Amino acid sequence: MPPRRNPTQSPSARLLAWYDRHARALPWRAKKGDRADPYRVWLSEIMLQQTTVQAVAGYYRKFLARWPNVKALAKAPLDDVLTEWAGLGYYARARNLHKAAQVVANDLGGVFPDTMEGLRALPGVGAYTAGAIAAIAYGLPEAAMDANAERVIARLFAVQEPLPKAKKKIRVFGQSLVPQKRAGDFAQALMDIGSAICTPKRPACMSCPLFDDCEARKQGIQERLPVKGAKPLRPVRRGAAFVVRDAKGAVLLVRRPEKGLLGGMMQPPLGPWTDNFPSKGEALKQAPFKADWKKRVGIVRHGFTHFELEIEVYETEVEHRPSRIHLCHPRPSDAQRREGKGTQVSKSRDPSQAGSPSLGVLAHASPGMTSVVWVRDISTVALPTAMRKIVAIRPDR
Repeated sequence: MPPRRNPTQSPSARLLAWYDRHARALPWRAKKGDRADPYRVWLSEIMLQQTTVQAVAGYYRKFLARWPNVKALAKAPLDDVLTEWAGLGYYARARNLHKAAQVVANDLGGVFPDTMEGLRALPGVGAYTAGAIAAIAYGLPEAAMDANAERVIARLFAVQEPLPKAKKKIRVFGQSLVPQKRAGDFAQALMDIGSAICTPKRPACMSCPLFDDCEARKQGIQERLPVKGAKPLRPVRRGAAFVVRDAKGAVLLVRRPEKGLLGGMMQPPLGPWTDNFPSKGEALKQAPFKADWKKRVGIVRHGFTHFELEIEVYETEVEHRPSRIHLCHPRPSDAQRREGKGTQVSKSRDPSQAGSPSLGVLAHASPGMTSVVWVRDISTVALPTAMRKIVAIRPDR
């Protein structure tokens, strides 16, 4: 049977009563009666953007242990932040996290803004994140509409317009329910009920405190809401990667440009990403130097938000580290970055050197790649998941 409804309670009050009994214990949530720390709320909300609670929990604990407050995070080198973030994805969040920490620490005296306008002015903070921080950290009556909350509200009010067009209407409906008191608990209650009960498939309506209020349930369309717009086809980009190890097992890595896809992260040398794999002859011209390159069996695949990446890996081992290295970097142009298309390259200043003069420049002169390093333990550098897949597998002996 559905929960008994108290006719004198509003939907918000019923949801809060449910939350008092069933709230999730999460590492970033303040204990009952304690005041939420804006730094911890902000840190968790940035991490939770487009990422699940399960994936975030471990990263959050590591960040908090290493940088317990915003001033400590602001002083940290960006590379350290990117290294700790590696594997969590959407790396622009890490760069914005660091920028925002510096703004708060250096310009705002270490105190987070306590208004929506002030929060929205921080790098990486959008409408949802600002609403969540305002409600949870400061108790302001602001809606915090993450994907779980949007699903609950879309069903509660039977919003049948497709996303993302419906987002504005859903937010207005959500804001109409926010209580003047306990706004933070209400925001987290929406998140929890969306995670535990009002799930995307087979929602547990009989256990929902909003059973009698839900217009979608009354119409029998709850599983169809929210309506999602058609997803665009994701193009496939293909290219070659070059994994080099020295006699001690250290691998050659280079840093990507600060702006753009995976900005500031590390990678092995890469060729351009195009519609087709390069032939072996073409790939050898893209290699960072001449060597006995052997093509690894199989293909490395990785999905980005707007495109799929397929990489063929060429490997070699060297007794002595080469002194001159040519690099090309497949960084999509601004106009094409959403689809992962395009290749940005620089002409070589020394065409007599090994490698492809049309695809790269000497490592020490590259305007895009800011550093070249040899690393024995790849867990110590900011290596994103896609590049970790390429590097991690040792060649067969």
